[in-house]
Amino acid sequence: MSTAILTGLPPAGSSLEGDLRSLGFDVRTATDAAEAAATLTAVPAGERVAVVDPHFVGHRHALRLALTDPRYPAAAVAGALTAQPEARAALARALADDGAAPDTLATRLEALGTPVHRPELGVLVAEVPADAEARAKAMGNVAAIDDEALRLRSAVKSRDGFFTTFCISPYSRYLARWCARRGLTPNQVTTASLLTALIAAGCAATGTRAGFAAAGLLLIASFVLDCTDGQLARYSLQYSTLGAWLDATFDRAKEYAYYAGLALGAARGGDDVWALALGAMVLQTCRHVVDFAFNEANHDATGNTSPTAALSGKLDSVGWTVWARRMIILPIGERWALIAVLTALTTPRIVFTVLLIGCAFAACYTTAGRVLRSLARKARRTDRAAQALYDLSDSGPLAEGVRATLGRVVPAASYTAPLFALLGAAVLLADPVFAGNGATWPGVARALAYTVLTGLAVARPLKGALDWLVPPVLRAGEYCLVLALAAHSSAPGALPAAFGLVAAVAYHHYDTVYRIRGGTGAPPHWLVRAIGGHEGRVLTVTIAAVLWPGQGFTTALTVLAAAIALAVLSESIRFWVSSGAPAVHDETGEPA
Repeated sequence: MSTAILTGLPPAGSSLEGDLRSLGFDVRTATDAAEAAATLTAVPAGERVAVVDPHFVGHRHALRLALTDPRYPAAAVAGALTAQPEARAALARALADDGAAPDTLATRLEALGTPVHRPELGVLVAEVPADAEARAKAMGNVAAIDDEALRLRSAVKSRDGFFTTFCISPYSRYLARWCARRGLTPNQVTTASLLTALIAAGCAATGTRAGFAAAGLLLIASFVLDCTDGQLARYSLQYSTLGAWLDATFDRAKEYAYYAGLALGAARGGDDVWALALGAMVLQTCRHVVDFAFNEANHDATGNTSPTAALSGKLDSVGWTVWARRMIILPIGERWALIAVLTALTTPRIVFTVLLIGCAFAACYTTAGRVLRSLARKARRTDRAAQALYDLSDSGPLAEGVRATLGRVVPAASYTAPLFALLGAAVLLADPVFAGNGATWPGVARALAYTVLTGLAVARPLKGALDWLVPPVLRAGEYCLVLALAAHSSAPGALPAAFGLVAAVAYHHYDTVYRIRGGTGAPPHWLVRAIGGHEGRVLTVTIAAVLWPGQGFTTALTVLAAAIALAVLSESIRFWVSSGAPAVHDETGEPA
């Protein structure tokens, strides 16, 4: 139960007390600052407290946005202020001064160093009228706007893909409201989306035409639920740390499990497409690393402008170009629709071939644009950005040893880091990819050279214009090596085992991103060292391919995948379930 302290008696006929109770607040009245402070002290320390002016006039949804959003320790609109347990001490100090007006308290909280979130209200009304005439006008403005309709519209992201915006959201938001009215939580809807996708993968694994048709329909149904969970969270302001983690990780689990289902279904029909399935997962994961690394490198950079960014802004002013540019990068909505339709109508081989071509084009388009922006903009990157890029590089003890020794001689040139990373990946993949023969002792030597070169890549703070390329290049090197060695191996089951290994490692890399986004830093250093870092895993897989050819290589990949999955999943679940990490939800419309 939350408590709302009214700083006086509301005027006759006011709906304020009823609105507050409908939002879950126990309403109490205090006539002055001393009584308000005493009431605050009497409220249990773990509860939220709101201070509201009794003359407040506004929409109930304006109060909901200001007083119930769990993501912010303190928030306010005109005439209403809330403080969660972590901001209660600051609110008590603010009340110690004379006066308990919510607007004054919000100013005092900020002066005491507690940030106060002020939600965007748009046309919603939230004000404290000065007299009866102003009150009547404000009440008329409230009556003129249907806040429930506005609440329903605001449940949808303001920026999303074409397919999601025009084919899913027009009805999924009503499903979100239906769920809210029946007490369902976003986490429950997220779980239902995962289960639906897993059933879709099971249908695809049957290898029958009816199974493929059912899989396509169920994949779309899963995506509808995937949109619904976020809309439900926004509609009812049910944000949570666990929900943010589930929403982010389940998207990847659903898509990659579906790839595996398609590969199993194809195998039942005599067509081995595991290499294509693994290639699609590698390409999609590397695309995401490009997105994450570029955003982390530039989100707090100073002087963050470029002619390319200006051109992009001009194009955004032309409506059709916005949708065209969002569609060609194949965001999750367009991508899943493409996969679903092709699954129902064609074969798994065609699905993966089209997906690889489309995602490769999208990756080239987005990466080229970001490279041009990075070369043209005049920006100074912060220490935080450099640390985030280093954490995303996932360097283990061997690369750290190179960094601490040979790294001292690396010149402080602008493009040294991405150059060393590219050289390392090229040396590592030259034979496995182009000659088809990486399982040799010279291949182990090339893996050692990769370790040295990538250690040099992170030897200095990653503040260069193109240093955000280092993490995706390292991901591509590691994932493509596993794919190439498994593809050229004669061992039965090597590619499915490699698929499992890359999935486990990719989960670790996604988990790193979500922790950094939440402001809690990378996974603990012991975990990164325990799973070897990217260079340790590269060496391990290469040596395993040499020492245990045939069935032994499949066994080695399976054991390594299981060990990494156990380590990263147990630590990740422990962290997200028990930590105090903030609830970070994607509201930007970035393609997933």
